[in-house]
Amino acid sequence: MCGRYTLFTPVEELESRFGVTFGEGFEPSYNCAPGEDLPVVTAEDPDRATQMTWGLTPSWAEEPFELINARAETIRGKRSFADAYESRRCLVPADGFYEWVDAGDGSGKRPYRVAFEDDRPFAMAGLYERWTPPKPETTQTDLGAFGRGTDANERENGDGDRTRETFAVVTTEPNDLVADLHHRMAVILAPDEEERWLHGDPEEAAAMMDPYPAAGMEAYPVSTRVNAAGTDGADLIEPIGVE
Repeated sequence: MCGRYTLFTPVEELESRFGVTFGEGFEPSYNCAPGEDLPVVTAEDPDRATQMTWGLTPSWAEEPFELINARAETIRGKRSFADAYESRRCLVPADGFYEWVDAGDGSGKRPYRVAFEDDRPFAMAGLYERWTPPKPETTQTDLGAFGRGTDANERENGDGDRTRETFAVVTTEPNDLVADLHHRMAVILAPDEEERWLHGDPEEAAAMMDPYPAAGMEAYPVSTRVNAAGTDGADLIEPIGVE
């Protein structure tokens, strides 16, 4: 699976790499976690990265979901993802992701960072959805949690409701490197596949969900500080020794 990732590449490099503007709201992170507002690239808004919440909620849901991953093998048959796969695919910029491995000594799981050897940014395949809370049968003042704030990923429609924009990362079988860490990995798109993932038909997109080749990638152990969502800092990606 993909439950944490990094995106700390300087914004100028990201904008050059993906051909979009990231905007003033972009904050580099060494520990991108579910529930956070993070940048994705869509065909609907091709000139800028859009902040969406990691944890997809289907448009038909009665309450928020937190679907952080979508399995490539079943994506077209799952009600939660089928519509988004057909018409709302996105790119999730990253420059690494974390996986956890049992340390084997009773101390729990040890985090590893997986990235390209040169730390270059890449795009993970994603899906996104828009979800509007159901209208309550009571008064507008009884909205409770649905009436919170004006988050970057919420847009007000003409009826005064808040539409949440959310995304999930598509996963597939691991390549030879990741297989030693986990039985799943994020779908990494080759640069020449990114536009076709956004604009191509579902059959074409299906051919892009194979494991990315391990050549040129590396995996190394990092501090368990990354285990805590909300923890950030360059020290999180520093290699640590393993006895």
